[in-house]
Amino acid sequence: MKLFVTTAYLLFCGLTISGCSDSSSSKKDVSQGMFTKGELGPAKNFTGKAWNTSLVANDSTYSTVMGNVYFEPGARSNWHTHPAGQILIITDGVGYHQIKGQPKQVLHKGDVVKCPPNVLHWHGASPDTGMQQMYIIPNTEKGIVQWMQPVTDEEYDSNE
Repeated sequence: MKLFVTTAYLLFCGLTISGCSDSSSSKKDVSQGMFTKGELGPAKNFTGKAWNTSLVANDSTYSTVMGNVYFEPGARSNWHTHPAGQILIITDGVGYHQIKGQPKQVLHKGDVVKCPPNVLHWHGASPDTGMQQMYIIPNTEKGIVQWMQPVTDEEYDSNE
């Protein structure tokens, strides 16, 4: 029975004891998510390093793009919009999301963010902890993304 309980615990925690480590650690490495790290995002669209893995490619059947992004600590997207909106699911780490003109939101594992259509926003990791996020872009026949200017250090550091 003890072996069964231990095995069940390890499976629940992602097959490693480190997956269920206590959260008292000051720095948590979230770079090893459930998906491969993927391709480095272009510097023209990101400050710092953000790695993208495509999970569902755009096609005419599903009209949805889905993927995973790992933002290294301090990394962030430029300001951007999505013609049909975007859904973010935070799977690990700590990060931020901000809609232009609104206060910056702090994001944690389990948070779900709905970015409305054609609304200027950005998202990325906190300064000390990386962030893993899954993204879903629906109705891609309307377009996928329009990239804008970088988020300044002042905007990133601001609490507003």
